[in-house]
Amino acid sequence: MQQNIPPVRAENVHGFDARGVARRFRHSAIFGALSALEPGETMRFVNDHDPIPLLNQINGHFGDRIQIAYVRRDPGEIVIDFLVVG
Repeated sequence: MQQNIPPVRAENVHGFDARGVARRFRHSAIFGALSALEPGETMRFVNDHDPIPLLNQINGHFGDRIQIAYVRRDPGEIVIDFLVVG
């Protein structure tokens, strides 16, 4: 399954595979990773399900500072880019 994930090639794109993080720590780890990014950097997020509640939390916390774009939205394989814009 991992071989189908679009590769991270740009220097300012950082991979984050949530599937390898214990469920109880995922949201904290994701928020910490997003907080560590500088404007112009992207976190490429990979998960096994569509994290719609998480996306709502991210929008509520970061607002317009984070742009969210799906790279892949297939059952069992979700890839989302989070771009820090300000």
